[in-house]
Amino acid sequence: MRLAVVCYPTFGGSGVVATELAMHLADRGHQVHVISYDQPVRLDTLRPNLWFHSVDIGTYPLFRHPPYTLNLSNKLIEVVEEHGVELIHSHYAIPHAVSAWQAREVLRSSNRGSAACPRGVKLACTLHGTDITLVGRERGFYELTRFAIQRQDLLTAPSTWLATETDKHFGTAPGTVLAIPNFVELERFRPDPAAPARALLAPQGQAVLTHVSNFRPVKRVEEVVAAFAVVRRRMPAVLVLVGDGPELPKAEQMARELGVRDDVRVLGNQPPEPILQASDLFLLPSVAESFGLAALEAMACGVPVLGYQAGGLPEVVEDGVTGLLCPEGSSICLGTLAANLLADKPRHKAMCVAARAQAELFAPRPIVDQYEQALLRCLSD
Repeated sequence: MRLAVVCYPTFGGSGVVATELAMHLADRGHQVHVISYDQPVRLDTLRPNLWFHSVDIGTYPLFRHPPYTLNLSNKLIEVVEEHGVELIHSHYAIPHAVSAWQAREVLRSSNRGSAACPRGVKLACTLHGTDITLVGRERGFYELTRFAIQRQDLLTAPSTWLATETDKHFGTAPGTVLAIPNFVELERFRPDPAAPARALLAPQGQAVLTHVSNFRPVKRVEEVVAAFAVVRRRMPAVLVLVGDGPELPKAEQMARELGVRDDVRVLGNQPPEPILQASDLFLLPSVAESFGLAALEAMACGVPVLGYQAGGLPEVVEDGVTGLLCPEGSSICLGTLAANLLADKPRHKAMCVAARAQAELFAPRPIVDQYEQALLRCLSD
């Protein structure tokens, strides 16, 4: 199979899933071409069958904003023609699925493409969450998002919840969107009893609560801080914030207002594994996680997850077993649950063990199998 994988290169879940799936498929002998405006943060190109292609972004003075969708379409046309790509797998609908459709139409109209796919390149798209629940529903994107989704030969989503949301809001027929969960690299994300980072984060032995995200409004980081303030009033603790984004300054200001800024560690973008291994709890009070890859990575490190009963997160976190899920929008509830769990050492230890066991159900091999089989079926149809 010769495929192009189109994704965002950032720390967000869609880019991580796309990158790691590309590497697994390349390891299985498929020829994989990853395309983005920058090299994805987790992409290791020093392996057979894997290539990275950077999108050249135009800077013509007439354009107020660079026309990335057009530049991406042009790059896809080049890669299909030069490398015999049979299938374009877009991760995140906007603008990737749109650009993939545009590229296919250009190739079809001029009878161009590769000998490997004389009937035209196939299109697959994995929906990742906010492209369906937020961005795709905006008036300026909705019609084009719906059009591009309906032109795909294969649609997948990481949770049953997101597949249902796509049916509800974009008119796909039930069963059209195939639910394939995200996976976690269990050798990379694993418990570490030594956890060297712990001595740096909490030198006085405080409890360590962690949040990892792109700090966009949907992550509700203000509720992370509010919940932490509840915990901090009951016990010594630190809050570790990993990642970067527009809501991070708001989180820092709120921590100052609540008098807990000295107990907040802002670490920016960096590999999360050592931080998660040093954590006691992971906080994820998102508006509606489509899956919760960050939560799964925390669980793989043996860290219970606290969040809301919203979106696809209940498909990952088993309430009362591998974490705690409270009614949506209640930071006091979240903070009280966190403090109570940390105070109950036997229960917390049992949840740490259960979290790792649950994460092992999301091992890469069987989930990559599902993707591989779905993509091969798409090509053969």
